[in-house]
Amino acid sequence: MPFYERGDVRIHYEEAGSGFPVLMIPGGGLNSTIPFLTEKGPFNALAEFSDEFRCITLDLRNAEGGGSSGPLEPDRPWDSHTDDQLGLMDHLGIDRFLVLGFCIGGPFIWNLLKRAAHRIPAAILAQPSGFRPEKPALFYDNNMTGWGPALVARRPDISMDQVERYLRRMYATDPDFVFTVTRDFVRQCQTPVMILPDDVPAHPYAVAMDAAMLAPQAQLSLYPWKDPKERMPLAIRHMRSFLRAHTPR
Repeated sequence: MPFYERGDVRIHYEEAGSGFPVLMIPGGGLNSTIPFLTEKGPFNALAEFSDEFRCITLDLRNAEGGGSSGPLEPDRPWDSHTDDQLGLMDHLGIDRFLVLGFCIGGPFIWNLLKRAAHRIPAAILAQPSGFRPEKPALFYDNNMTGWGPALVARRPDISMDQVERYLRRMYATDPDFVFTVTRDFVRQCQTPVMILPDDVPAHPYAVAMDAAMLAPQAQLSLYPWKDPKERMPLAIRHMRSFLRAHTPR
């Protein structure tokens, strides 16, 4: 069980395969852990792509059931996790890497592109999360009950007041679109992205389509792509072709 450590932050990560690096961000929201990528997600992405790529994934800092921990940073919640992702790649000596992210991986990918686009040749956003105007408090409310209390119970150094400030900054301060960047940013982003939409409360179809229409180098895979199951191999082939096409030679 390898760890990357930086000050008070300790990040559990796993690797599989060899080839050009791909950072894989599991789904699961703030409880994003490696099993959401390998066991609980639409397919086992680590196993699927490790025959051709060096796949790297990690438990999100302070996710329940994960091996990563560190302080809450209520004034910069998204950036604190982006620090962990970029720091892990630095720790592994990786300069440039592709990214594949599920669910909360969508906002994380846009934040990575905002901070380090020069390091990322391309990215895939699968079932990305986003803001749903008809359910404006969805993420705040879900995490105030489904993430915060469990964190406080195992971490006496963290209070529910800190959790509330963290979640308010993350999901309730000027909430819109993909949370981490503006539509103007996406409109000007020249990094190739592939988007695989979903349509459940936390993964709004409209936001995925807005991003795909705005991003000048965007591609869309089929929709729906997870159901029926017979469509999954085609979606995986799309992802593999996209990763291959944007692997630097």
